[in-house]
Amino acid sequence: MDMLKMQRRIAAEILKCGENRVWIDPERIEDVEAAITREDIRRLIGEGVIKKKAIKGQSTYRAKLRKEAKKKGRHRGHGSRKGKKTARMGKKEKWMMTIRALRKELKKLREEGKLDAHTYRRLYIRAKGGQFKTKHQLYLFMEERGILKR
Repeated sequence: MDMLKMQRRIAAEILKCGENRVWIDPERIEDVEAAITREDIRRLIGEGVIKKKAIKGQSTYRAKLRKEAKKKGRHRGHGSRKGKKTARMGKKEKWMMTIRALRKELKKLREEGKLDAHTYRRLYIRAKGGQFKTKHQLYLFMEERGILKR
């Protein structure tokens, strides 16, 4: 195979790939050895004696399985975490999730007629001020004040 070094180099240039990706038919090695010009190499490529190997890909099968498992909550324990809590989910994203949930709940209660417009507005402003961390806290507050009966 050492004698085919020049042919392999020329074929790689013609095929626009690396020398390692050039495949030479082992049954027609004599023909390749005899080929010394670019034209000869081009003819052999046309005949299918010299070919370009396909690029080896990287399978995403295992990555997909892992992603599906993570959706279910696997592989998310303390040992798998890198970075601070805020690096995994920023403060702003967390706040946005919380406030949207609270506002949706308040809107639902207003539309159901369980809250009047004035009370809705007061609770809305309190939610914006960060008084309630969760919907559960919102409901506890409303029960304490007698705003809402469960």
